[in-house]
Amino acid sequence: MTTTIPKGSTVLVTGVSGYIGSHVAAQLLEAGYRVRGTSRSKAKAQDLIDYFTSKYGADSITVAEVPDMVATNAYDEAVKGVSGIVHLSSVLTFSTDPEEVIPPSVSGALNILSAAMQEPGVKSLVVTSSSTAALLPQPNEKIKVKVDTWNDAALEAAYKPGVDGFTVYAASKTQAERELWKAIAKEKPHFQVATVLPNANFGTRFKVGGNSTGDWVMALAEGKDDPLQFPPQWFINVDDDAKLHVAALLDSEAAGKRLFAFAAPFTWNDVLAILRKLEPGKKLVGDRDMGEDLSEVPNGEAEALLKKHYGHGWTGLEETIKQNAGPVLIQ
Repeated sequence: MTTTIPKGSTVLVTGVSGYIGSHVAAQLLEAGYRVRGTSRSKAKAQDLIDYFTSKYGADSITVAEVPDMVATNAYDEAVKGVSGIVHLSSVLTFSTDPEEVIPPSVSGALNILSAAMQEPGVKSLVVTSSSTAALLPQPNEKIKVKVDTWNDAALEAAYKPGVDGFTVYAASKTQAERELWKAIAKEKPHFQVATVLPNANFGTRFKVGGNSTGDWVMALAEGKDDPLQFPPQWFINVDDDAKLHVAALLDSEAAGKRLFAFAAPFTWNDVLAILRKLEPGKKLVGDRDMGEDLSEVPNGEAEALLKKHYGHGWTGLEETIKQNAGPVLIQ
């Protein structure tokens, strides 16, 4: 194994206060790196910063304000002095207007690449894409995803009348990742690049809320049926996802790879069964026949990286839901 970034180096984590971003920061700090996070405002990330500094030391993590990732030179100051970058910031408005979502998403990805290319010390860049850049969940359909599969259907649908916000989001992630790889091929940066395509993240939560997929489990645990609007799909434990981002950042074998952060397919009936086991007698919504995700996904390379760096493969659904239903870390 070749580790590209020495311990003690500073790694930039954009979107550090988000669900996945906060876990990426935690894994980097645990591994002995310093973190510089970005957030639209320092106040938004303050509780997270307080938590991490109390655990890892006053100089372990700082925050740079980036109020608008679309702005030209948005990250130019934030990247100064860093050795690695994990770019998680994304447009999460779920607007049905593609012009409000797709161009900003592309600009954000290209801006971080441009900023990194101006910083000679950068050795590695990991960009968080999405499972939706390859496909949208289609229950009972035997879809075979390859490493070069793109969600062209979402891009076509995004500009049609009556499109939903999730499809527009999928189109934005598809276009942003695709344009990123095109720019990499053209510009040939001095550092390695990998992308991670996560599906639904569940598991430990640092704080309540945040508009994350981790909230879906809590809604079901409270007897609500809101998450049932989302079809069966694959999941990943958020800690595994964060570890995969770190492994991709540090391992030279990840260079040029699209890493599929898919642990296993699940149904909401599976989640409800686990919640009933955790709290017998609690009133929850009843099971529903929503089909199942039958897609085949090339997730072997991602799991191999996880095993190589952390000694374990994907965390199972039951353990993941137990973690998700447990107390938040920041009280």
